[in-house]
Amino acid sequence: MTERTVTHASFVIERHYDSPREAVFNAFADPDKKRRWFAEGEGFALDEYELDFRVGGRERSRFRFVGNNDAVAEGTPMGNDTTFMDIIDQQRIVFAYSMSMGGKPFSASLATIELLAVENGTALVFTEQGAFFEGGDNAEMRERGWRELFDALQKALST
Repeated sequence: MTERTVTHASFVIERHYDSPREAVFNAFADPDKKRRWFAEGEGFALDEYELDFRVGGRERSRFRFVGNNDAVAEGTPMGNDTTFMDIIDQQRIVFAYSMSMGGKPFSASLATIELLAVENGTALVFTEQGAFFEGGDNAEMRERGWRELFDALQKALST
């Protein structure tokens, strides 16, 4: 029998946005806005995206990597399935999500986004607690991915 492994890890990312807290929150809550910065982008083709932003609601995306990617073969189907656990308007979003590659789950996480009004905009604090299965992903890769997404959010808020 093959030994199955899981690695547990947590990380925190803090970001500052020049936009008001309402605008940052809406970038997570509005399906069209979130799809643009979260699900669309270079390096992958989006096949499906749905967002039902409410406690108990779900977010689902299906995409494929395209072009040169060292970690994943071109065309490999990927999935992201999210359930929203807690939402406080303009303050907090807590969600559980799992990711899959080729139909096989490779991680499960609990994440919290805290939004704090500060003098020149909004402070975002993102905390993730993850379980990464069979070496398919790790906390460093996931943190890098979220940092890239928060860069994309910055660009979306600036337009």
